[in-house]
Amino acid sequence: MEILALVFLHFYLCQSADPQRVITGELGNSALVPCLESPVNISLSVTTWMKDGVVLLTHNHSEPFRTGHRSILTDGSLNISNLTIFDEGEYECEILPDAGRPARNILLQIAGGPDIVETEIKLAKSLSNGTLFIQKGTDVYFNCSSKSYPSQNLTWTFEDSIQKNDRMGCGNGSWLVFSISNLQPSGQGNYTCEAQNLVSKRTATKTQELLVYYAPETHPDCSWSQISRPDPVQFSCSWYGGYPVPKLQVFVDSRTDGMRTITSLEDTENLEVTLNRTMLYEEQKIKCVAQHIVQRSNEEKSCSFTLKAPYPVGEPLVTALEGSNITLTCSEDRSLPPAQTVWQRGQTHEVVAPSARHLLSGSGPLRTLTIVNVTKEDEGTYFCWSENVLTAKELEVFVTVRSSANNSGVVVGVFISVLIVAAGITLGFLAYSHRDRICLGIGFRHLEEDRTDVVSLVESEEDEIFSDTVPRLPPLSNGHVPTPATTLVEIHRIQSSDHEDIVNDADQEDQSLPEE
Repeated sequence: MEILALVFLHFYLCQSADPQRVITGELGNSALVPCLESPVNISLSVTTWMKDGVVLLTHNHSEPFRTGHRSILTDGSLNISNLTIFDEGEYECEILPDAGRPARNILLQIAGGPDIVETEIKLAKSLSNGTLFIQKGTDVYFNCSSKSYPSQNLTWTFEDSIQKNDRMGCGNGSWLVFSISNLQPSGQGNYTCEAQNLVSKRTATKTQELLVYYAPETHPDCSWSQISRPDPVQFSCSWYGGYPVPKLQVFVDSRTDGMRTITSLEDTENLEVTLNRTMLYEEQKIKCVAQHIVQRSNEEKSCSFTLKAPYPVGEPLVTALEGSNITLTCSEDRSLPPAQTVWQRGQTHEVVAPSARHLLSGSGPLRTLTIVNVTKEDEGTYFCWSENVLTAKELEVFVTVRSSANNSGVVVGVFISVLIVAAGITLGFLAYSHRDRICLGIGFRHLEEDRTDVVSLVESEEDEIFSDTVPRLPPLSNGHVPTPATTLVEIHRIQSSDHEDIVNDADQEDQSLPEE
C-alpha cells in the first residue's frame, strides 16, 4: 500500500511539473526572456535575473527604466538586444514581492545562419548570362559550403526538365562534395544546395543550372539543289546532332582576293545560300566552316566543293538497220554541281520527249535513248545536252539507218573482202613454200649479168686476132680417141647489154663448125 502511494505521488509530480522552456534567438537580433514567476495584477518592486546561477542584472522598479544591451522591463521580462553567442545559457528570475511560484529556468539558444551559401561545379565553364555548361562525358565535382551556428545540414538535389527531383547527397559540416562520372545529357538541369540550421531550422538555398553540351559526331554535309534550270542553284550546309546548335559560315574562292565570306556566322543547323552563274567559275572552291562551343580552338570542321563544268561522253557514230531498235548512251559524271542531262535532236536542238517509240531512262550518271522500230526518218544528229550553273556541253551522236536492200550489198562486199584476204594468204603460202627456187633463179641471173667476157671458137686461118693451138676432143667413135686437131680461139670484149645474143650466136657457130 505504501509502495502504491509513492508511485502515485511520483506520477502526480511528473505531470504537474512544467518542462523547461526554450527560446531561440538569432545572432544580431533581439530576444525577450519572460519572467515566469511574475504575479498577475501586482506591481513589482525588485526583479533580479541570473544566468547559469550567476546574478546578471537587478532592477528596482521605483527607479527610472534603463536601456542597454540587457534591460528589465516593468513586467519583469529580460530584453537582450544584438544577441551574441555569449548570451546563450539558462536564465532564471527572482521578484519581490514573492509570488510564491516555484522558480523555473528558461534556456536561451543562439542560432546563426545559414548565411552565404556558395556552390562550385568544377570543370564547368560559364556563359555570358552566368549559366554553366560542361562537355558531355566529363567527370563533374559539385561542392557546396555555408556558415551556420551552431551546426547545419547540407543537401544537394537535382531537378531536370520533367520536374524530377533526386537527392544527390547530404551531410553535416561546413561543406559537402559529391561527383558524377561521365556526365550525359540526361544530367542536364538545376542543381540545388540547401543548408539548414539544426537549431533554428532556418534554411538557405542556392540553385545552379548546368547544361551538357556536345558537338555532332560527323563532319558538316554540303549539298546542292536546283532552284530553276539552269540558274540559280542553292548551296546547303548542314550539321545536325549537336547541342546547342552550331555556327555555320560559307566562303567562296575569288580569283583576286582568295577565300572570302559570303554569309555571316549564323547559329543554325542548316545554312542555305543561293548562287547564280555570274558568281561562279570553273575549278572554284566553295567551303562551309562549322563551329561549336565545345570544339577545340585548333580543330576545324568543314565541307567543300570544287566546281566543274559538265563533260558528256559516249559513242559519236551509231548505225542501225531499218526496223530494228537502237540505244544511244551518254554518261556525265564529272560536273559539280550535278548537271541536268537531256536528249535533243536536229539543228534546232528539239528536246526528245518520251513516247512509245522513244524510251528515255537514266541511272546515276548514265542516260539512254532507245528508238524502237527505226525508220529512215530517225536518221540524223542527236545531242546529249548536259548543263549546270557553270556552262552547258553537248555530245553529238550521228545515227545512220540502212535499209534491208542495202543489206545484201553489204553481205556481198563482206564476202568479196574475205575472198581477197584468203587469196592473199594462199599466194603468200605458195611463195614461201618455193622460196629456194625463186632465190636461185635470181642469183644465176645476176651472175650472168655481171659477166662481160665471152669465149668464141672459130675456124679461121686468115683473120686471126689471137690464136693458139688447143686440143679439141671430137666425139667418141667406137670408143677410140681420134688424132688431135688444131682449132682457133678468138677472144672478144663485148658490152654486157649484148651478152645474151652474143652467147647464143657463139653457140650456134660452134655447133656449125665442120670437122677437119
